Amino acid sequence: MNRKTFIAAAALAALGLSACGQKAEQAAGTGGEKIRIAMVVKNLGNGFFDAAHTGAKQAAAELKNVEIIYTGPTTPSAEGQIEIVNSLISQKVDAIVISANDPNALVPIAKKAMQRGIKVISFDSGLAPDGRLMQLNPSNAQLIGRKQLQMAADSIGGAGEIAILSASAQATNQNIWIDVMKAELAKPEFAKLKLVTTAYGDDQSDKSYREAIGMLRSYPHLKAIIAPTTVGIVAAGKAVVDEKLVGKVHVTGLGLPSEMAGHVKSGAVKEFAIWNPIDLGYAATYAAYDFVKAAPDAKTGGTFSAGRMGAITIDAQGEAAMAEPFKYDASNVDQFAKIF
Repeated sequence: MNRKTFIAAAALAALGLSACGQKAEQAAGTGGEKIRIAMVVKNLGNGFFDAAHTGAKQAAAELKNVEIIYTGPTTPSAEGQIEIVNSLISQKVDAIVISANDPNALVPIAKKAMQRGIKVISFDSGLAPDGRLMQLNPSNAQLIGRKQLQMAADSIGGAGEIAILSASAQATNQNIWIDVMKAELAKPEFAKLKLVTTAYGDDQSDKSYREAIGMLRSYPHLKAIIAPTTVGIVAAGKAVVDEKLVGKVHVTGLGLPSEMAGHVKSGAVKEFAIWNPIDLGYAATYAAYDFVKAAPDAKTGGTFSAGRMGAITIDAQGEAAMAEPFKYDASNVDQFAKIF
């Protein structure tokens, strides 16, 4: 997705306008019982998933006969999500859209749901293939990992010690992006960067902050922290400010403009990136709808209709991707902070 397209989509989201295509309008139900789609997120109170919920509600409004059930554990854990999915099975929802805290631990309960006729797809952080019909990735893993490493390099002049502050050690997407970053570090263009440590804040603000403080004190020559998590990047920015290291240590990674504007203004963050979580929740809801309605192309190797996002292809591994991450800095963060 290019800059112009991204801005247009985000503006539509902010205004709550419906721009679904003709196919979606034809597919929307006009009566009868509503299709109940449960969105199970990693944890409640997370701004990224709150924005995804907004997108899901927009899709539901366009599809007209969809009810969104938004839920998740209070703290990110596979056990909490398993308990929730089990409850949703008892409620006989039509579909479950989940961002998994653990790709494998949730497979048995997801398979149980599918055996009961519930369509299960994962988004953001994926389930292992046996536990879902499709995985919707916000972007391509290679692009996401490289983008974060490139931003870190740009922030510190291409040389110096860097550290990674991740979510949980089991988070599928985080681990994939970290593996990409490590592979990229072996390339000549990043040869002057040295990864000194990787820590896990479990997507909890307090723990992420403590881990960031620990990094800053344990590695006095550290120049950059990469946080591929919206919780971690906020915590790392605060830690840099509190330790009076603004200008000496730069934070980057994946964050929400509404949460990062202050850190950009403080100087702790020069630039960061994220896809539009509103669009992600929106597209995931459309995908679930097509699977529930047994749309002919809603299958591995096919496509699903995603309203204003157009048709999205599902590859041979049952995965689909939306767009590359979009970069935010002092020139645009305030504009997007008003949107999500």
